[in-house]
Amino acid sequence: MASPTEVRNTLPARVSAELIERLTGLVVADGTREPFTMTEVFTGAPIADLPQSTPADVAAAFGTAREAQKEWAQRPLEERLAVFRRLHELILANNELLVDLIQSGTGKNRRMAFEESCDVPMVISHYLKAAPRLLRSRTRGGPIPVLSNSVELHRPKGVIGVIAPWNFPFAMALSDAIPALIAGNGVVLKPDNKTALAALYGVELLRRAGAPEGLFQVVCGQGPDVGPALIDDSDFVMFTGSSATGVTVGERAGKNLIGCSLELGGKNPMIVLDDVDLDEAVPSAIFAVFANAGQACMHIERMYVHDSIFDEFARRFVAAAGALELGATYDYEPDMGSLASPEQMRRVSAHVEDARAKGATVLCGGRARTDVGPAFYAPTILTGVTPDMHLATAETFGPVVALFRYSSDDEAIRLANDTRYGLNASVWAKDLRRAARIGAQLEAGNININDGFAASFASKGTPSGGWKASGVGVRHGDAGLLKYTDTTNLATMKKQVYGTRPGQSYDQYAQQTVQVLRWMRKLRIR
Repeated sequence: MASPTEVRNTLPARVSAELIERLTGLVVADGTREPFTMTEVFTGAPIADLPQSTPADVAAAFGTAREAQKEWAQRPLEERLAVFRRLHELILANNELLVDLIQSGTGKNRRMAFEESCDVPMVISHYLKAAPRLLRSRTRGGPIPVLSNSVELHRPKGVIGVIAPWNFPFAMALSDAIPALIAGNGVVLKPDNKTALAALYGVELLRRAGAPEGLFQVVCGQGPDVGPALIDDSDFVMFTGSSATGVTVGERAGKNLIGCSLELGGKNPMIVLDDVDLDEAVPSAIFAVFANAGQACMHIERMYVHDSIFDEFARRFVAAAGALELGATYDYEPDMGSLASPEQMRRVSAHVEDARAKGATVLCGGRARTDVGPAFYAPTILTGVTPDMHLATAETFGPVVALFRYSSDDEAIRLANDTRYGLNASVWAKDLRRAARIGAQLEAGNININDGFAASFASKGTPSGGWKASGVGVRHGDAGLLKYTDTTNLATMKKQVYGTRPGQSYDQYAQQTVQVLRWMRKLRIR
């Protein structure tokens, strides 16, 4: 490895100094705080100084966003949607540069960076179609047939605080903000310092697409420095990150009596049944475990394989993992990229070393690959993992998986559910009915049959969220937009008929009302 003074970044020429200066200039910061030095993960070389915001900067960002939001909310929905049609095309037209920026901050291989860039156009496409249906007013019958009605209205909440993670910095920042904007809200985004450039480029494209100046603001800083101020100024908070931080976010949101949506950690299981097609399951399991170097909330960390096929599955799986090519390049050659930082690499290594010291067997990997780059770690498969090991219960968030044997469907279900988390689960089998029956008993917000995690997450029309310690609320689907609105019940009485008529006793009124309620049930009115 070169010494720090010899290291030079390998950024493609598209990522120019002028572009970086323009993007970092989008951060709301008064310059009084020491900037954060962003580095290229592949080399550890500095890329740029990222301005850091103060609580006063956060307040200023919300003030600007609120002014812009008032005008934005008054625009006809079709006019708002036109902005996102243009954004959809701008993202696709500038895809190469966008993928460069994602790679430079995260270290992921180019395939994963490209697939991340596709998430935002998919979300836009879904809500371009769904928003007119979701946001239109709906008139329903009132308490008195014919003489009353009730109208359901959905109004924007105001300004949404979005706290985005480092592992999917473009997808999570933009895909979580887009339905909020379509609903008529403003947004203040806090991206992670390490990976902010991709999110900032998305903001630049949004402005080029015609979003009002000031509607989408960006603040940067460490969570404890700017997070409390962001939550306190928000009308709703969308957070993606660890379960521990999610608890802090949820507590503060609750004290402020605002809503929040939290997508948190996972310790996701895969069950491989005895009738599985190994030719299909093994390559897909490789992707489910090692995609994004294991840095995906929904990736597989525990794998339960039926005893009758365990040895053959393990043999094939280990061989496939060992054949993965690691690389620090801006092309499609490497099968797996880097972890996001040396700190994350050390966390992953600590989990593996703890398991090894307590008796686990490392079938492949189990070591840092600093010969490739400062944060690379080899694809790792273990057996003999026991409950006393960190790797058994804590989220490792790296290219590491533990294999376990089981002998019956009931045992597999019990083992898969034996976790405080409940974000994602996977079942593999030829018999789809059997797989679905098992999947329906798993305690997770996302369940994939014959897929690791992509099938459920890419289904933008269906809500995606977590159970137990894996989160509160959902993204995607109808709820993924409606959560950013306040619902109003506008009820109208055409003629006031409540209460007794002249000369009518309350007993007679009560008897008459009971009879009306019986008829209403039969006629299905209400």
